[in-house]
Parts: sequence; structure tokens; C-alpha cells
Amino acid sequence: MNAAGTPWSDPVAADHPDGAEAAGRIDTSTPHPARMYDYWIGGKQNFAADREVGDRMAEAMPGLPLLARANRAFLGRAVRYVAGQGVKQFLDLGAGLPASGNTHEIAQSVHSDAAVVYVDNDPLVTVHGRALLADEARTRVFEGDLRDPKSVLDHPDVVSLIDFEQPVAILLAAVLHFVTAEADPAGIVAAFTERLVPGSHLVISHASSDLLPVDTDRLRPIYRSSATGALRDHAEVLGFFDGFELVEPGLVQIPLWRPESEPPEDLSQYWMYAGVGAKRD
Repeated sequence: MNAAGTPWSDPVAADHPDGAEAAGRIDTSTPHPARMYDYWIGGKQNFAADREVGDRMAEAMPGLPLLARANRAFLGRAVRYVAGQGVKQFLDLGAGLPASGNTHEIAQSVHSDAAVVYVDNDPLVTVHGRALLADEARTRVFEGDLRDPKSVLDHPDVVSLIDFEQPVAILLAAVLHFVTAEADPAGIVAAFTERLVPGSHLVISHASSDLLPVDTDRLRPIYRSSATGALRDHAEVLGFFDGFELVEPGLVQIPLWRPESEPPEDLSQYWMYAGVGAKRD
């Protein structure tokens, strides 16, 4: 049921055999960060609860939709850069709902044989992805939890498409800030990257505590969702790249990472860091 009390349905997902099963597990009354993000970037796969909290958060922090779109643009630039370095395999963790400029679209525009595996813990993401990618031989999507790296890395979709003896890009775009300290985010990153060979890359964007333009106490009464997490400062985010060499311009505010046009003069609303690391010999 959706927030208005009517059955959840979607013309794309309903045609997929997993659609009915996923519908039964989707809680549309509780806001979900993937669906709020989808709302902020102009998507349609969100519900009233997501839009209500999304609007309230945007009132408290008017730059939130702008930040979400900036993160989406960074991901596109990063994937294009990494593919340009010869990488043909991408593991997109916490991929979110399908939207224009998906990882596989960009990677496969550079290498037609690029392999992309999307992972997300939201059943809505999974059913949409499978429906939309049904005819994609080199792209997979499955429901998984990045806090359990072994279950992700051992999943048949990863095993069948990703060869860890060749360079791989691990993508963690706007997802690690939903991992609490107790879940050991650095350990999670290490578990996903320890098997990577030279030439592999790590892509991260992360909401920051030292750039946040408002006091978190102002947001706490507003923000309620199915996910919790933690903001981190520059040094903490930088630590996730241990074992990788940061490519220029390093770990910077998100619009400043290899912009394709003149970045905004006022960066106060861009409270996320972004970086790409390369694993060298």
C-alpha cells in the first residue's frame, strides 16, 4: 500500500516476475533515503512520505536538491573517468533507484562490453532495476546489504560478471554516510577492496560534518527514515582511501571534482566530499 492507502503498483515493475513479491515488502509509509534522493533529482519512484520529509528537509536546508543533483553529476564524471582509464568492470554499491545517466549507460558508452553490477538494500530498487535491465546481458542488479561484503561478493551476479583478476571499480556514492561507526565502515570498504588488482579504482562521495551549513540538531526532529548513519569530516572520509592513490584534484567538495563547466562560486550548499582513488602497483 502507498501512503495514501492505495495498492502500490508500477507499470514497469508490475510486468516483472519479482514485482508482486517486492511490492509486499515495500514500506511506503516510512521515508527511504533512496526515494527521497530520487525525489530531489526529479525522479518519479517515490511516495508521499518520502516527498513530505524531503520537502521539510529542503525547507531547513534549501540546497539539498542541488546537492543531490551534484552528487549524481559527480558519479557520472567519475564513471566516465574510470572507464577512460581502461576499467571495464563496475560494482555500484547502494546504487539507488534507476535514473538518467546510470552507471551502465556511461560505462558502456566508453566500453560496449563493460560489466556493471548494481547492489541496493531497497526492494523497490531491485524490482525496478531488474525490469529495466531485463535485456542487458552485461548488467545485473540484486538486493544486498553492503554491510555484509561477503554475501555481496559471493552473490551469483557478481561471480558471473566480475573478474577480480582484472581491474574493477568499486562505487560508493552517497552511501557510506548511512553506515554507522558501529558497523565499521572502514572495515567494509577494506573488505570490498582487498581483492582488487592494480588499475582498480575506488569512487566515494560522502556527506561531511565539517561542511554542514546548519546544526544537525535542527534536522534531527525532521529526518526520519528507514536508515540511520553518520556524517564524517575530511580526515575520516580520506581514511577510506587507505591503499589507494587519490587522483587529481584529490578529496574535494563535490562540484570541484573534475568539473565539466565552471563550478559555482558559492560552495556553502555543497557539504559533500568526493574523490576517486587508483590502486597502483
